[in-house]
Amino acid sequence: MKNVTSHIYENAAAAFDKQAPVFDMIYNDDTVIQYKRSRVREHVIQFLPASSNILELNAGTGEDAIWFAKQGHTVHATDISKGMQEVLIEKVKQNKLEESVSYELCSFTELENLQNQGPYDFIFSNFAGLNCTNGLAKVLDSFSFLLKPNGWVTLVLLPKFCLWEFLLLFKGKFKTALRRFSGSKGAKAHIEGEHFRCWYYNPSYVKKYLKDSFDTISIEGLCTLVPPSYIQGFAEKHPSLYQFLQKKENQLKSKWPWRNIGDYYIITLHKKD
Repeated sequence: MKNVTSHIYENAAAAFDKQAPVFDMIYNDDTVIQYKRSRVREHVIQFLPASSNILELNAGTGEDAIWFAKQGHTVHATDISKGMQEVLIEKVKQNKLEESVSYELCSFTELENLQNQGPYDFIFSNFAGLNCTNGLAKVLDSFSFLLKPNGWVTLVLLPKFCLWEFLLLFKGKFKTALRRFSGSKGAKAHIEGEHFRCWYYNPSYVKKYLKDSFDTISIEGLCTLVPPSYIQGFAEKHPSLYQFLQKKENQLKSKWPWRNIGDYYIITLHKKD
């Protein structure tokens, strides 16, 4: 089992290593991705204490780490991809944020081996990095010992059902429409020719697993009505409809069932005393 698990993470790391040099070029000007980033940050700042010490999981090229640092926080940015970390390190230097952003190559499933154990005020993971494991429970187990009393967690994850994806059935895109029903085997994914697997977790899984140590404070759906970013050019082709969907999503984001059926959901939990 250990060898199989290691192979899973090696494949994911290889994929993101290859994408690292072009990641920002591909995604930074995408309208829907910028909407997603804005929504996540608007959510986080509701709960993030001033001058927090943040542990970021799957930090990628450092877009969020840099943003947090510029807001006056310190960030320990972790990732399994050496290529992603190299881009992050260069950004930290360019922005002269060496005193605010540290970094470490470490899998989120091996946080017991993290050199910087904190404790932290806030743990943050964006854009479904944690969906690249079938061992989310092990990640969640790490939160209590890494967080200070009354610490916070915000995760952005892919649920088991996405309304937009399911509607692709009517366009004959059966694999995409049904991939979240892949169960324990996970769904096949690929980046830059490297193949790996993803698993899907509903908010109820996170809530139930952490209920003894954490209170669930907020759940918001993300890209529930706004189309997922892989539906390329939607915002530019249909600007009025895009603005309407964005407005309606922001009104409904915390309501059932909309908070559970987006491309992602944002969940924030507070550590009990």
